Amino acid sequence: QVQLVESGGGLVQAGGSLRLSCAASGRTFPNYYMGWFRTAPGKEREFVAAIRWSSPNTYYADSVKGRFTISRNSARNTVWLQMNSLKPEDTALYYCAAAYQPNYDNPTQYPYWGQGTQVTVSS
Repeated sequence: QVQLVESGGGLVQAGGSLRLSCAASGRTFPNYYMGWFRTAPGKEREFVAAIRWSSPNTYYADSVKGRFTISRNSARNTVWLQMNSLKPEDTALYYCAAAYQPNYDNPTQYPYWGQGTQVTVSS
């Protein structure tokens, strides 16, 4: 089992920044992908960014490229999502998820999820 705990959400004005953290514990392997997803009111859960524990390669949704950065520290079992130039449309509940070699942008292939952290961007 993998346990995930997110933190770092909050209320920020448009143009501001937030840094989300995801602490992983339990069973984790180098080939696991760690993903960030978000769910906005009335919308389906969507992919934001992903990274593998064993590789520096990163993957982003087009809507956040150039503004968000995903990173990880394998020794600390922590993944971060640095969010800059935030927009009101980034308002959502943000989830951290883990999976063993999924299609990284498909939430249905991630079996492990955190409880989510709310990000609200005011205009």
